This record gives sequence, structure tokens and C-alpha cells, in this order.
Amino acid sequence: MSAISDRIASRMREMGLKQAYLVERYELSKGTVSKWISGTNVPNGKNLTKLAEALETTENWIITGEPTSQENKISFIPPKETELLELTSRTIPVISWVQAGNWTPVVATDMNNVIEHLPYDPRAGKDGFALIVKGASMEPEFRKNDRIYVNPNYQIDDLPSGTLVVMSCNCDEEATFKELIVEDGKRYLRALNPNWVEPIMQLDDTCRLVGKVVGKYVMY
Repeated sequence: MSAISDRIASRMREMGLKQAYLVERYELSKGTVSKWISGTNVPNGKNLTKLAEALETTENWIITGEPTSQENKISFIPPKETELLELTSRTIPVISWVQAGNWTPVVATDMNNVIEHLPYDPRAGKDGFALIVKGASMEPEFRKNDRIYVNPNYQIDDLPSGTLVVMSCNCDEEATFKELIVEDGKRYLRALNPNWVEPIMQLDDTCRLVGKVVGKYVMY
């Protein structure tokens, strides 16, 4: 760890802040925050400004460790816990595969056809939603009626091979859930079930990323 990461981690402990809070409240990626805390990356630009606000300090203190001037120092106010409580009380809407196939930011605000609500998962982001697994194409890891959390705020170029994704292809009415495979500059969708009738298919120009699958919720 570096001196910068030590200061960040120490300040977060002092304030009782979790990585999940920074990710959700300040729209930072989980990987970015983890790298700051581990010391493998240093905050800069707008992200440094966001971090200084979250830690209620100055950008200069984060980078140099120099004491903040009394007039610029912001006292920590415990009511931050209220915001943390608000996050834990939020829920994720479960939508249909047809809605997912036609997903736009408008869908995220249309609560008229929500099937149910699940406990909030910050990895799904502010526009996240959930889907109910259908069929057996992703068995044994994902079975029928499992719920999957989806974060729609990703670009397919940013996703490595092996990422679980929800895609809309060939103008199909419903979206599909598969593993993304990137090989020799081409992209494919692969079913985890080796006995599936169509184990792998190549993506074409008709395919659009709906979102990245970031978690699973099992109903008993």
C-alpha cells in the first residue's frame, strides 16, 4: 500500500464508510475504489474531487497528506449513516425479458410492469434491474427461477471474455442471458450448460448489450 492509499483507507475507517457507499453515492466503479485502497492506482481529476467530497477533506490532503486549513476543514457529521440506511432500504425492480430486450433509461423509471422487488445490490448501479432465469441454458450455476442482478451501465468493449451478460439479438422480442466470449477479435455468446442445443453463437451487428450480470438472488 502507498501513503495515499493508507490515508484513504484510514479515513474511510474513521468515517465508517464502505466501498459500496462510494460506488453508489458517487457513481464510481468498484474496481476503481478497490485500486485506490490497495495502492495500485491513484485518484485524479473528477474522481479525486468526488473522493475528497466523500471523505470530507481536500484533494491536497489525499495526495500529499498536508493538514487541511482550519477554514477549509469540514467536520464529519454522523448523519452520513442516514444515507447508508437509505441505500440498504432501496430495492431492485424485477422486469420481464421482453422489457429487458427493449431496455432504455426510460424503462428504469417505468414501474408500471414490475414483477417484484429484490433487496438492493449496489453493484447493479442506480439504473439496475433484475430478471428471473428461464430455461436450462445456464445450468448448473443458474437454474430456473433464480434472480439475476443486471447493471445496464456498461459498454461491450469494456467487458472481458468470461463476463456474464444479457444481450438482445436479431430483433428478438426477449433478451438472452449467456457468457460473453472474446476470441480473435470476435465475440460469441456461450451457454454454460454443455448439453444446450445451441452451446455457442457469434454476435453480429443485430446484437446489443443490455447489461452485465453482477449477482444472483435465489428464491426458495
